[in-house]
Amino acid sequence: MACPHVSGVIAMLKSLHPDWSPAALKSALMTTAYITDNNGLPLLADATPNKIADPFDYGAGFLNPTQASDPGLVYDIDASDYEKLFSCMVGSDANDSCAATESSLFDLNLPSIAIPNLKSSETVSRTVTNVGQPDAVYKAFVEPPAGVDMMVEPMMLVFGKDTSSRSFKVTFKATRKFQGDYSFGNLSWHDGGSHWVRIPIAVRVVIQDSYSTVS
Repeated sequence: MACPHVSGVIAMLKSLHPDWSPAALKSALMTTAYITDNNGLPLLADATPNKIADPFDYGAGFLNPTQASDPGLVYDIDASDYEKLFSCMVGSDANDSCAATESSLFDLNLPSIAIPNLKSSETVSRTVTNVGQPDAVYKAFVEPPAGVDMMVEPMMLVFGKDTSSRSFKVTFKATRKFQGDYSFGNLSWHDGGSHWVRIPIAVRVVIQDSYSTVS
């Protein structure tokens, strides 16, 4: 039943914002989703025994259609970015630009960040577009994954009538030197009002590629 629910919400958002791209619509759903139950408690995964759910269980969270209609910021992607990425992945584009594309896969402007092989440090970039009030200031709130330092630069994004998009970088540094499983965190941008723009973070620390995964 997930597909018809999401499709219905997307149809509603498209009627409200006909100029939004598919990536912007997806971003609005993901960044406004909630990860607690009706009592404000963490979601539980359907497992034996039960465990607190993580982004691999619920994705970005449960849909919040009302908040998604006014997300504040969106992570937008141009169709050409996807075309270039796919062409390089399937080998139909053999020019030198593919080397740069493959080295910057982490920088595809998705409303999430996943680092599967963090050995020392990794820096990724993202760009957010303001779709709310033209004059807005957003501050970063960081919940780093366990065993990882996470730094956002800049920590504050200022938007004006002539500045609708801002870029930022997120740097991850491993603080625990042992092979482990994924750990999870969040990065949220808050304008001091009703907008909390949250993306999930997943990081796996790796010492050597030949090691087996241990928990």
